[in-house]
Amino acid sequence: MKLIAKLIAAATLAVSFTGIAHAEDGKTINFGIISTESQQNLRPKWEPFLKDMEEQTGLDVKPFFASDYAGVIEGMRFGKVQVAWFGNKSAMEAVDRADGQIFAQTVDVSGNPGYWSLILVPASSKLQTLDDLLKCDKTLNFGLGDPNSTSGYLVPMTFVFAKNGIDPKECFKTVTNANHETNAMAVAMGQVDAATNNTENLALIEKNHPEAFKKIRILWKSTLIPSDPLVISKKVDDATTKKIENFILTYGTDQSKGDVAEEKKVLAGLEWAPFRKSSDDQLLPIRVMEVSKKIGQLKADDKMDASAKAAEIEKLEAQKAEYEKKIEANDKKSGA
Repeated sequence: MKLIAKLIAAATLAVSFTGIAHAEDGKTINFGIISTESQQNLRPKWEPFLKDMEEQTGLDVKPFFASDYAGVIEGMRFGKVQVAWFGNKSAMEAVDRADGQIFAQTVDVSGNPGYWSLILVPASSKLQTLDDLLKCDKTLNFGLGDPNSTSGYLVPMTFVFAKNGIDPKECFKTVTNANHETNAMAVAMGQVDAATNNTENLALIEKNHPEAFKKIRILWKSTLIPSDPLVISKKVDDATTKKIENFILTYGTDQSKGDVAEEKKVLAGLEWAPFRKSSDDQLLPIRVMEVSKKIGQLKADDKMDASAKAAEIEKLEAQKAEYEKKIEANDKKSGA
């Protein structure tokens, strides 16, 4: 059994190194796409964009789908993914654990500066407020998003549950994790009493599943979340990185090398306008949320040693203050 395990590990490493070599020789690029919807829905939206990318950069561009967000993060970590579309929470994981860096940001087709996390309930539900949802008598079934989702997991965990000192698993009868589309449809069909989602996906549900949309009501809406980032692996050579960045940041603009009108149609299919330049600093508000969630969870933990808890909270508060200081400095620099 040990020999088999070693052979499997060796084969896995060989595949990983092959992916890295492709990125370095500038020929093959695997583009990671997070599973906000089923692959069946995502593939036709992305294929025209990736085809244009292939034609304009001269690279061999392949889509990389995984069953969950972690699959794309790990794909980048082990050299199987060179570029990826992430949400902010999953991008933070890719930057921190997978040697990734943010270079671009999506822009909502309506020009919105971001999107909003939601908690949905059936239109006929008796739940009218967050207090109704958080009665925590273990009678309700709740749908959370992917653990690496910003709007489906991090934001509601921070601003709904940690803020109120509540552990969902201790509050609800059942807690399941699924992508946005699955959660919305589960609400519409009455399979769960409430579930997380976001404004972008709900707009898709209204467009693609109008009958289901009529059976959904918004119970809670978050503060604004920065638009999704695009991340490139630092393992990709400079020349290839420049090709990819130039393509994406000019796509659908007057600086594009392609058919601008057609490119705008492709972006519209993704519910986006042309991309804008970004950096890892985009993640600072998300880092504040992540730390705030941890602080809230610690405060709600009545089993942890008091002195150890206080020390950990002090450490996290200092970290949070540092992130907030950087946000303030960036705001001053940009004139915000």
